[in-house]
Amino acid sequence: MLREAVQAVFNRGLQDPRVSGLITVTEVRVSEDLADATIMVSVLPAEKQELAMHGIRAAAAHIRREAGDSVRSRKLPRFHFDCDSRPKKQAGVMQAILKAQEDREARGLPPLEEPEAKSQP
Repeated sequence: MLREAVQAVFNRGLQDPRVSGLITVTEVRVSEDLADATIMVSVLPAEKQELAMHGIRAAAAHIRREAGDSVRSRKLPRFHFDCDSRPKKQAGVMQAILKAQEDREARGLPPLEEPEAKSQP
């Protein structure tokens, strides 16, 4: 619920010109005492990531206030934003696989086959 509320704030946009590009909330981790929430975001293109993260962190109180309007809770945790690099790593792995496949095809080798799933008895 909190992830969707924060994503909605990003979708509406922020007034800070530093916050631009495609911003996606990938994960929200809330502390056990519900006092703090670490919000993982992905920023594309990668060149805008550092500047966008500065703007997002500066707007944390505003984002919390806006998201609080959508979340039914007596107390909303403090927001801490961190950059999630998993989507970029996954894209890099996919590019490496595609390049390896293209190299195999260029050398006239057959395409790699996916391993069959082992059935459990």
